Amino acid sequence: MFFCVSPTVSMFLNTLTPKFYVALTGTSSLISGLILIFEWWYFRKYGTSFIEQVSVSHLRPLLGGVDNSSPTNSNSSNGDADSNRQSVSECKVWRNPLNLFRGAEYNRYTWVTGREPLTYYDMNLSAQDHQTFFTCDSDHLRPADAIMQKAWRERNPQARISAAHESLELEDCATASILLAEEEATTIVEAEKLFKQALKAGEGCYRRSQQLQHHGAQYEAQHRRDTNVLVYIKRRLAMCSRKLGRTREAVKMLRDLMKEFPLLSMFNIHENLLESLLELQNYADVQAVLAKYDDISLPKSATICYTAALLKARAVSDKFSPEAASRRGLSTAEMNAVEAIHRAVEFNPHVPKYLLEMKSLILPPEHILKRGDSEAIAYAFFHLQHWKRVEGALNLLHCTWEGTFRMIPYPLEKGHLFYPYPICTETADRELLPTVFHEVSVYPKKELPFFILFTAGLCSFTAMLALLTHQFPELMGVFAKAFLSTLFAPLNFIMEKVESILPSSLWHQLTRI
Repeated sequence: MFFCVSPTVSMFLNTLTPKFYVALTGTSSLISGLILIFEWWYFRKYGTSFIEQVSVSHLRPLLGGVDNSSPTNSNSSNGDADSNRQSVSECKVWRNPLNLFRGAEYNRYTWVTGREPLTYYDMNLSAQDHQTFFTCDSDHLRPADAIMQKAWRERNPQARISAAHESLELEDCATASILLAEEEATTIVEAEKLFKQALKAGEGCYRRSQQLQHHGAQYEAQHRRDTNVLVYIKRRLAMCSRKLGRTREAVKMLRDLMKEFPLLSMFNIHENLLESLLELQNYADVQAVLAKYDDISLPKSATICYTAALLKARAVSDKFSPEAASRRGLSTAEMNAVEAIHRAVEFNPHVPKYLLEMKSLILPPEHILKRGDSEAIAYAFFHLQHWKRVEGALNLLHCTWEGTFRMIPYPLEKGHLFYPYPICTETADRELLPTVFHEVSVYPKKELPFFILFTAGLCSFTAMLALLTHQFPELMGVFAKAFLSTLFAPLNFIMEKVESILPSSLWHQLTRI
């Protein structure tokens, strides 16, 4: 039987006609194409390869592997539930809680590099914020405020600064001092001096308007404006103290401000407090602040999510080793840390590349898009030092953050922990970030599974063979015979060696069997 293998194969190959090769390659191309279409449809619907899922779910347990598909399935069910949650405005732009000072920091960068760190769109949003927070309809009644109302609308920085000086000549105007502290002061010390001057005027206006706020809509609007001015000044003074190294003083000022105005959550003062507490390495107080603000009903932020992940990672990162974890499995504390990292990465997937210094940082913009590249820059710019201070935290992040994308169900816009990921972040970030010297990050897309790529390659290869065989049947027949002969050559060689070694009587008995 074995002795007849080679002659039988040769006879079979000699009897094949070119039409057979055309039919064979055409059929194989059709089959591989159908498999490719099915794999693509399955991936679009379920976010995974059918062949890969079958091999993981059914073949790996038979071979002694571990089935890791259950977390994905459970997350998918959570994703379906989250799709019914109240959606949040996709492209809502927020004021950066830690934005720098224009005169002392942004302009200094321009002087040194010759580049503009802020885009026109970003500065235009700030101008709108200033008009909203620092002006009201009754400003025309006071000459200094009337001048500042025009100053906030000026596009030319020098015109704004000149108007602020003109306003201060008439009276001690708080908003005029704010403008000079933000744009004219070239150092943080000068800015702090101007903000202290603004604080005196702001507190006097606030007390006067507080007594008259219930006397009509006009007085109520004026009191609201004076409240915004006072909160802004106190917060900026706390940021000056933080930048000048007086961190404990900054923490006290921020805590007092949050107690005095607990309802003004739009300023996100708690993010300034978290950053200052991390600088003091006061992790217990950081956890207490997170417990208050890390709630699913409140708007999330990268600061909240990644600070929570940092605290969880801090408990295990100094002893974490990927090799040891792969041998013994993850402990409960390590699982909690990994889950917190996955939760943070799903909220904003751009942050890890900045924390791991895989992408260059730039100065943060004055406005950010939550879950966008702009928020990632703003977070990493101030918090990278806090991650570096915790031993092993960046190593744990490096080992685990990419695993998030294998757990997110398809489609990618449907997250399983938060509201759907906005689809317009890239467009908005291009308006907020200076694309001239910064490449905007795009939300990492799920890579195609290996089997879809393999099937696509196989389909293309067989289709090419079918075309060549149809055009050159005789030549392709020669190539096919040569290929099959080469393929069976090792088998023929082995059979010849076995025939020469074994006794002829034994070989005769084996062939009869």
